[in-house]
Amino acid sequence: MRRAADLTPALLVAALGIWRELTLDLPDRLVVTSIAFYVTIHLLSAVALWWRRTRPVESSLAVAFLSLLTPTYASLVSAYSVAAYAPRHRWLVFAHPVTWAIGAGAWVVPNLAAPGLIVIAGLAGLYVGTRRMLGQALAELNRELLTEKVRADQRTRLAGEMHDVVTHRLNLMILHAGALRIAAPNDGVRDAAEELRTAGCQALAELRDLVGVLRSGQAARIPDVLPDRLSRLVADSALEVTLTEHGDADTISPAVRRTMYRVVQESLTNVHKHAPGAHTEITIHSGPSTVRAVIRNTRPSATPGLALPGTGSGLLGLRGRVEMVGGTLTAGPTDDGGFEVDAVLPAFVPT
Repeated sequence: MRRAADLTPALLVAALGIWRELTLDLPDRLVVTSIAFYVTIHLLSAVALWWRRTRPVESSLAVAFLSLLTPTYASLVSAYSVAAYAPRHRWLVFAHPVTWAIGAGAWVVPNLAAPGLIVIAGLAGLYVGTRRMLGQALAELNRELLTEKVRADQRTRLAGEMHDVVTHRLNLMILHAGALRIAAPNDGVRDAAEELRTAGCQALAELRDLVGVLRSGQAARIPDVLPDRLSRLVADSALEVTLTEHGDADTISPAVRRTMYRVVQESLTNVHKHAPGAHTEITIHSGPSTVRAVIRNTRPSATPGLALPGTGSGLLGLRGRVEMVGGTLTAGPTDDGGFEVDAVLPAFVPT
């Protein structure tokens, strides 16, 4: 179908051009020669129209040049095509009425009808090309909206799964911890059960916030992590931790402060999982241009059976979070059998 649409105007302009050369008495043109030469020009210009869709610029230049030798009706089709299919080269539309006028010797016999028709054809091409671009833009917008709808549906399903599975387990954990706190025979067990219940309640509240974000699809406002929260995190960790801070943490931008907090939080979680009973040293250096957090733990002292299982993806995600704010993170075992996490962050990044 597309080939037939390309062939029809080519045959039509060739037939009209040849008929004009054979039947009409035309005025002097830029090149004065035999009828056979003019017929050949019309045929070549018709052939050039074959590429008016795939290579509109080259086709338009060829037709414009041939029109200098003798004006061809292919200029009408070429002006339309270059305007419709080559948006960045629409200036070529105005080359066709000029070359037609030169080839027809319009300065000898004034005739502006044909150049006017060429300009009208070019304007029609501009209209069709603009509508085509708008249609493509609308189609792309519809695809993006459909993609966003699919993502929203996936977020809703994920939120439902998290609510049904994870929150159910957390609620059970909180209830069992509360029951243990009431029935425990001594104060130590009751205190441990209360800490477990409190941690479960905090995790449940954060999880419900996350589920709400997933269901609504709206970005949640991330609260700032105040400097004293790091001390509370260490105090609530139930680990043997030494925290040393150098510099003024108030000068750190909120985004960096949140990232540093997550580095310490994930490191302490890993100590819980993989190094039970180890002593942990946390050193924070808050300088004018950089912030450095070093978390180092000793060899675990508890039996391996108390260690919690892990997937190994925590440090990978943490490294991506640090690099997102322009920092670097290194982590690895130490010579004494412990483990060290070293994160260097810029002191300021836009929030």
